[in-house]
Amino acid sequence: MQATAELQVVPIGQGVSVRHEITRVVELLKAYDFILETHASGTNIEGKLADILAAVAQIHEALHAEGCIRLVSYLKLETRTDKLPTLAGKRLE
Repeated sequence: MQATAELQVVPIGQGVSVRHEITRVVELLKAYDFILETHASGTNIEGKLADILAAVAQIHEALHAEGCIRLVSYLKLETRTDKLPTLAGKRLE
C-alpha cells in the first residue's frame, strides 16, 4: 500500500545540537526507495507503508545502537483507497 508521511525524530539528552543524529536519520531514509522532502522540523516521505514503518524501526534501532539514549518520533501517515497518495499532490501552488 502506498502512503505519504511526515516524520520528526527528536533525540533527547544529546545536548544542544542534534545535527549528527538528524543527518543519520536522513541517511537511513535515503537507503529506501522513497521520495523525500526534508524541512526545518522533519521529513516528508512518499513510499510503501510497510517500508515507512520499517524505516522508523530501523532509525530507532540504529540511533540507539550508536549511543542515543532516548528518541521520540512523531509520525503522521496517510493512506487512501480512492487514489494514489503523493507528495506532489499535496503542494499548494
